[in-house]
Amino acid sequence: MTKTETEQERLERLMKDRIERPLPKRFYKDVQVSEENRILLDGRGVKTPLKATLQLPNRRLAEAVAAEWAAQTEVINPALMPLTKLANTAIDRATSERPHVVNEIVQYAGSDLVLYRADKPEKLVALQQQHWDPALAWAQTTLDAKFESIAGVVHKMQDESALTALRVAVENKGAWRLTALYLLTTLTGSALLALMLEQNAATPDTIWSAAHVDEDFQVSQWGEDWEAKLRRDSRRRDFDGLVQFISLLD
Repeated sequence: MTKTETEQERLERLMKDRIERPLPKRFYKDVQVSEENRILLDGRGVKTPLKATLQLPNRRLAEAVAAEWAAQTEVINPALMPLTKLANTAIDRATSERPHVVNEIVQYAGSDLVLYRADKPEKLVALQQQHWDPALAWAQTTLDAKFESIAGVVHKMQDESALTALRVAVENKGAWRLTALYLLTTLTGSALLALMLEQNAATPDTIWSAAHVDEDFQVSQWGEDWEAKLRRDSRRRDFDGLVQFISLLD
């Protein structure tokens, strides 16, 4: 940032820098949903990036995905089509890469965000307890998985029985829910928070706040940075898309 560059100019520059290549033009007129919940553009089925048929598991989700395609005007902007992106991921990756996805979620749980606590200042300690302790209590009650939190960042091995119980819960998910769970885990940094949200054990705003306790505390102390705000706003859009995706799977 130069000395003469205003915050608005800086924001516009950062947004401009995100444009990597021209978007493809809209090439279709009509969008429909087939009886098999496939997305049809001018009567032809849409394919995923790996050339599989874009077929949704239920009518509600299919119509929501079709609405994204219909909402495109002169160009097709994937950034405005979060449900389509999630559907592509579920079809192309959640089945063929299932063991890897399950292992990744379990590994996240082994060093979960909510397990590693600050020992000072007192306000941050209290905030972490307020937002993170419910996740540990929920895991023990619902999953029969007892996780232990510690102060500091030195890795602590969790009880194998807790990780096994969590693995069982994750492995029971179908491809569509597993996709949402994995992306929620990577987005929040917490498999436990992701599972709570996926199982409707907490509201989206509660989970979002829990995932950003440390960040929000730093903002309260030092103020907000524009670049950090842009990244957070982008993550929130992804998060809201996942919430909608899960709701349409119910």
